[in-house]
Amino acid sequence: MKVICKGRRLLPALFLFAMTQSGFAQRLPSGVIPESYDLTLAPNLELATFTGEETIHVRLDKSADRIVLNSAEIDFHQVTIVAAHNSQTAHVSLNAELEQVTLSIDRPVPAGPAEIHIQYSGVLNDKLRGFYLSQTARRRYAVTQFEATDARRAFPSFDEPAYKAIFRLTLILDKGDTAISAGQIVSDTPGPSEGKHTVKFSPSPKMSTYLMSMIVGDFDCRQGGVDGIPIRVCAVPEKSNLTSYALVSAENLLKYFNSYFYTKYPFEKLDIIAFPDFSAGAMENTAAITYRETLLLVDEKTASLDLRATVPLILAHEIAHQWFGDLVTMKWWDDLWLNEGFATWMSWKPVEAWKPEWHAELGEIQETNTALITDAISSIRPIRAKAETPAEIETLFDGIAYGKAASVLRMVEAYLGPDTFRKGVNQYLRKHAYGNATAENFWNELAAVSGKPADQIMSTFIDQPGAPLVSVKVTCRGDTSVVALSQQRYFDDSSRLRETSPELWQIPLSLEASGSKIASVLLTKRNQTIEVPRCLSSIFANAGGAGYYRAQYDPETGSKLIAQLDGQLSNAERIRFLGDAWALVHVGHLNVAGYLESVRQLRKERRRQVVDAMLVNLQEIHDRVVAAEDRKALEEWVRSLLRPIANDLAATPGESDERQALRSDVALALISVARDPELIHESMTLAQSYMSDPSSVTSNVAARALWMAAQNGDAALFDKYVEHLKTARTPAEYTAYLGSLPLFSDPALLGRTFDFFLSPAVRVQDLTRLNAVLFNDATQKAAWEMYKARFPEIQKKAGASLGSGLVAVAGIFCDPQLRDDSQQFFASQKIPGTERDLKNALDQVNACIQLRSLQQQNLSVYLAKPFEQR
Repeated sequence: MKVICKGRRLLPALFLFAMTQSGFAQRLPSGVIPESYDLTLAPNLELATFTGEETIHVRLDKSADRIVLNSAEIDFHQVTIVAAHNSQTAHVSLNAELEQVTLSIDRPVPAGPAEIHIQYSGVLNDKLRGFYLSQTARRRYAVTQFEATDARRAFPSFDEPAYKAIFRLTLILDKGDTAISAGQIVSDTPGPSEGKHTVKFSPSPKMSTYLMSMIVGDFDCRQGGVDGIPIRVCAVPEKSNLTSYALVSAENLLKYFNSYFYTKYPFEKLDIIAFPDFSAGAMENTAAITYRETLLLVDEKTASLDLRATVPLILAHEIAHQWFGDLVTMKWWDDLWLNEGFATWMSWKPVEAWKPEWHAELGEIQETNTALITDAISSIRPIRAKAETPAEIETLFDGIAYGKAASVLRMVEAYLGPDTFRKGVNQYLRKHAYGNATAENFWNELAAVSGKPADQIMSTFIDQPGAPLVSVKVTCRGDTSVVALSQQRYFDDSSRLRETSPELWQIPLSLEASGSKIASVLLTKRNQTIEVPRCLSSIFANAGGAGYYRAQYDPETGSKLIAQLDGQLSNAERIRFLGDAWALVHVGHLNVAGYLESVRQLRKERRRQVVDAMLVNLQEIHDRVVAAEDRKALEEWVRSLLRPIANDLAATPGESDERQALRSDVALALISVARDPELIHESMTLAQSYMSDPSSVTSNVAARALWMAAQNGDAALFDKYVEHLKTARTPAEYTAYLGSLPLFSDPALLGRTFDFFLSPAVRVQDLTRLNAVLFNDATQKAAWEMYKARFPEIQKKAGASLGSGLVAVAGIFCDPQLRDDSQQFFASQKIPGTERDLKNALDQVNACIQLRSLQQQNLSVYLAKPFEQR
């Protein structure tokens, strides 16, 4: 997983070159199947190098005189191929561009079993990929990140997901160090030289190379377990006091999964390891999940509710991967959603069961709305998209593979029913355990167990880009309501929306009136009509909110729904209604005044997730839609909306975590959107208190205060933030200070911000936080000029692990000049695999510019009226 949390973030392969070449750009030739690897590696942390010796046990379909493997940044010392009791020295030919090595022999080896013996060496790099170095102030560690195509940097291999094999790992370590991998340590002996010891692991299960791991250092582990499965949460010793919450979370989550799945946790143990330098949020290595420290290590006394909720949610995602991805793996990366979409969809379930007071089920609805936003641009890819090169594969780790795929699964689960869906999931897992699967394998199981066309529904959502817009018109004829339904692809480009688009979905609709379900409809045509045997006062087209589509209503029905928002619609449905309304505002199908009236209609709402849905678009309206001369009026409107809510949420003894968090959310909106002078002053005071005594302010309030203070801060305050982040006690405290540095509005501090982020003081994994300098309208143009000027430094520091994601910066703007300049700039950089990302960024900026042109005047008219008269 690559967390976006997240998380947002391939494989080795060995093939016969002599066989007919496949038509794929960088795939290995077929014909050689790896069955197991015997791996011995000796990392030298001081010199940042390693040596390796491996034997790959393979099976050849046909006689061959050449074998091709994946390899990158590996130096080969000796290679022999043994078959039919004959050993031959192989000639090594490297292709750095394709990340392949061809091993040629003089006499062809026959079909059947063979062994490839390789002695080699490599570098422990500083680019957060392959086998690499992680650094604390005290010492170095050797760690791995192999997904997507970086196992080949640690050992020559068949680095493609379909080539599952068993791994027998041995590591030669410095005295005092330990190691963690997929298996358990079965022996630990002195030698082979002074100051060294040799650690052997039990054979791994059959798995893909990208799921292999080798974590080396002096990790300190907290131990527990559930259902007979040992669980450890490990960290560097100076942070091991922050692991207890993650362990308790993992125990509760794994217990749930063991009851949901017919197959109990399929591996012999579960290790969860955090270390300082990590490009992804977390990674589902088989039985050894690796983590960025900020997403796992928690001080329970000071951690915010959001952080305490994020830790188990991401843990659940990674543990779910042990079934979805590790036990059953996609055959190729075009079906990445079989990993990431499944794990994202599944991650909410154990959290809902363990902590029902967090209302995670509403988080799922928010996730669906976010996915629909991502899916709205014309250049967006379908869930299943072609990718062949490492750069192309890397681009698949996005909101489509995670959020959209999860949302489609959520819709189909609601359509089939949870029990039936669960049965289909488990049949799929059992049938393909320790093997590989395709999208068709999955949805065919759902169709078989349900007797419903789940396969046809899913194929339309998996293989087509975008999401449908379902239009609903209700006409009352006597005692019967005629409901006219139609579908078209939703674009956030109004001109594209007016055009005919070829996409046609099979959409399971659940219709509701006055709080009661009235009909279930499978919308398969462009236009369909149903009749309801009574005259409906209104209708809601997404009962329960699980459907993956936008909905729009005829004017009369829409007005009635707005009037019922605080009554008959559920919390999930209110969230979806607001999300759909904002999508219609974007394309001019709804006046922004109607949207703000919907928000105002919910002013008595106190469920946090619903209030957050009310707040989420106010910042965009303030920063990107409203005319400069109307901004004060908008700020006054937001204060009138939120001040009563804030007053109602005044602190009380023994209040819930949710109430505290909601109070902080509302306060942040009052500061950042309403520019509430009282709260701005209070934030400045709280920031000073936090710097004097971190325990005096809760972490979510502290982060908000630090951000606000930064926007009005000077060089002296900038210096204080830098000093405090250097001595931060927890990852959350460090992140709060680091994330505040790009928010300083003083143009004179821009250069210092770039200097600091590009210095060794900031880890590579945190470099993307620098992008926040481009969000401040006051300094945006100057920041962009500096960003371009220093881009060579940014790109060099980012390396391949983060570099392809840099073009996303081009999607931040809402200005034609900056749009064109950023497009030209990134196109000139020719970063591999970023063509689609750059088109996505262009569409995002155009949508923002369009929104302003469609709604700015409407907003001016609305704001001219007093708050209570609007």
